[in-house]
This record gives sequence, C-alpha cells and structure tokens, in this order.
Amino acid sequence: MKKFSVIFLILSLILFTAIVKNSTKRIEDMIFVLKINIKDLGKDFENIKLEYDYLSSTEKLLEFQSLYFDNELIKKDIKEIKIINWKLNKLKIEPLKFVNE
Repeated sequence: MKKFSVIFLILSLILFTAIVKNSTKRIEDMIFVLKINIKDLGKDFENIKLEYDYLSSTEKLLEFQSLYFDNELIKKDIKEIKIINWKLNKLKIEPLKFVNE
C-alpha cells in the first residue's frame, strides 16, 4: 500500500506540474500578444499626438498657409458652406447643419 501511495503521489505531482506549466505558457502567450498590441497602439498614439500638436496651433497653420498656399486661401463664413446631395438623379443643395442646433 505504501508503494501505491508513493507512486500515486509522484504521478499526481507530475500531472499537476504539467497542468501548471501549460497554463503558465498560455498566460505568457497572452501577455506577449497584449504587449505587442500596446506597442502598436503606443506608436499610433505618438503619431496622432505629433500630428495634433504640430497642426493644431494657429501659428503653424498660418505659417503653412504662407509657405504653401500664398494667397490662394480665403476666409469663409461657416454659414456660407452648403451641402450638395445627389438623390434620384436630382441635385439638391442644403445648408450645413450643426450638431448643436
């Protein structure tokens, strides 16, 4: 009986070790995938933040206008902007609608 319990203990420890090892491997794989996703999102965030910081300042936009467009750009009132819709072979011009209105 003693031999049977020792053999059973050894086999159960081997089985338990295999189960723990497999579950740990799965968790490590999930962590690796998440780290790669975070790295990709970090790169996207850096690019978007750079674009926002660089293009959102008024001074930069005015500088780009003078550099690339000279006097081609003109200021428009937002109420003058219209939407052109093509429905059922008819051209329809509608005023621009704002979300807050």
